Amino acid sequence: MFSHYEKMEDLQAKKQELEKRIKAIEKDLKSGLDPDSEEQAVQLENYEVLLEILRNSEDELNTINKKIYELENASY
Repeated sequence: MFSHYEKMEDLQAKKQELEKRIKAIEKDLKSGLDPDSEEQAVQLENYEVLLEILRNSEDELNTINKKIYELENASY
């Protein structure tokens, strides 16, 4: 069984990973479309996928933040 400290470390590591992922996706979404029309078609196909990954990552980050809050405020 994980100790309180180990749980917190795991949650913090996952939080950092998700924050990096979210930042990378947001950067990609803001980068605009390629001048090449074929590349634009691929980018547009990937746009919906990126949005869904972003939504899922944000949901997971919110869950992790709640767990961190609960661990920080748990009375032992």
